[in-house]
Amino acid sequence: MNLERITVEFHAEDDRLMVRVFFDKKAEIQFWLTRRLVKRVWPVLLQMAQAKPDIQMQPNPEVRKALLGMQHEKALQEVKFSKAAQQEPEREHPLGNAPMLVSKVRARRNEKSQTVLSLQPQQGNGVDLALGDTLLHGLMKLVQDTAVKAEWDLSLAVPTFAHAPSEEDAGRTVN
Repeated sequence: MNLERITVEFHAEDDRLMVRVFFDKKAEIQFWLTRRLVKRVWPVLLQMAQAKPDIQMQPNPEVRKALLGMQHEKALQEVKFSKAAQQEPEREHPLGNAPMLVSKVRARRNEKSQTVLSLQPQQGNGVDLALGDTLLHGLMKLVQDTAVKAEWDLSLAVPTFAHAPSEEDAGRTVN
């Protein structure tokens, strides 16, 4: 199945994020992410976003952070974000009509260099989502924004390069 679209919404009564993944205009998978799980998974998502060879080969951690930040911004420019709620046709729910409560997430890279997120409930079947870089960064942005709306007070930030000039740098002149 080809991934069509991902939505992330906060449900205050459950204090969880509802993630809906749509496939080929005919199937949908729904799952819950708790605050605790998002807090544990965020570093894994950052690690997967930073796993690209051009970032990993950089010896300087500040340069790796800067490259990750630039790639994140570039990927977000390619994502088509939409706030308009769409009228959905009836879809199949291969994992059942009730949303799955995710208790474990594993991440790996596949042979196409996509990030594969394995989302597993405590019992029963889970799902593997293969995400290219653009979708990975888009999902990260959706989770960030929704966690802010949920007022979860989590620090879900993508590192950026923030070099503060030292006293030694301040006295230099570049011609």
